[in-house]
Amino acid sequence: MERTLAAENQSTGRMKFIIGGLLIVAAIVYLIASSTHANAQYFLTVDEVYSKGAAIQNRDLRISGAVIGDSIQYDPGTLNLTFTIAHIPGDNKDIEAQGGLAAALHNAVVDPNRKTLVVLYNGPKPDLLRDEAQAIITGKMGSDGVFQADELLLKCPTKYEEAMPDQAG
Repeated sequence: MERTLAAENQSTGRMKFIIGGLLIVAAIVYLIASSTHANAQYFLTVDEVYSKGAAIQNRDLRISGAVIGDSIQYDPGTLNLTFTIAHIPGDNKDIEAQGGLAAALHNAVVDPNRKTLVVLYNGPKPDLLRDEAQAIITGKMGSDGVFQADELLLKCPTKYEEAMPDQAG
């Protein structure tokens, strides 16, 4: 009788161990899947924003464009920052065909027929926010057509190209 009780307790202990292990594995799989889904946002160009229209309103989006320098307006009192971005190609082949990212950003800003998007961001004005910088913004498109940015990442390739030393041949 004691032996069957001990065997039963041992079997119950193993079953608890297996169930606990499965719950831990399930939790890890859930966390990985949910974080992957959260980071899988749309990455759109300005042209794609216009083509999708109202279908993208109030959805989390990530958009890339070239900053038009004379559109930058900043109020240090309220930390409201407004600027406009112009369409740059989303395909690296198209960017390379224009002579690289710096050339594509310049072409986007000087193009008189460019499509643009107004961006509103609340926060400190980044040092790299200048004419022809690449803005990668995350946020939501408002019903008024203004993009409400939550995150703002700026790349200024012309700054880095000037700082690059000539390669020894």
